[in-house]
Amino acid sequence: MNVDDFTTLLEPVTATAAGRALDESLAADLNRRFPSDGETFLAIEQACHEAIAEGWMCDQGTEGRRFGRVIEPDETTGGLSVDVVALTDVVGPHHRHPTGEICMVMPIDASARFDGNERGWCVYEPESAHYPSVSDGSALVLYMLPGGEIDYTGN
Repeated sequence: MNVDDFTTLLEPVTATAAGRALDESLAADLNRRFPSDGETFLAIEQACHEAIAEGWMCDQGTEGRRFGRVIEPDETTGGLSVDVVALTDVVGPHHRHPTGEICMVMPIDASARFDGNERGWCVYEPESAHYPSVSDGSALVLYMLPGGEIDYTGN
């Protein structure tokens, strides 16, 4: 697995999300088309674990909060950047999403929740903001940002 293979693996997801309004209907569509027990979701999840083990994904940060941009936004991703974080019982830095955020939540521990969300897809609308947090264990979160836009507020 390399970045090009990973980009190709994500194509059905990025094609579904690109150009769409980031709202609850997109979250519902992603959960319907790519359910957390479905082939695409499981393949992406496995690829994330392999890439982390190989050292090219989540290669920044410290134990309990590893992260890294995997793909810069371009035409192959419909203008979406792709980042992956590995979090364990942590509250991350406050930030806002000028253009929104699409998250794929992949608990490592079955009880783990990302911002209270279970395994699957969640979407944050444009101009939303939060302290990203994982509780009750460890989880991977793949997130996509239109235009790669994120604003760390430091609050």
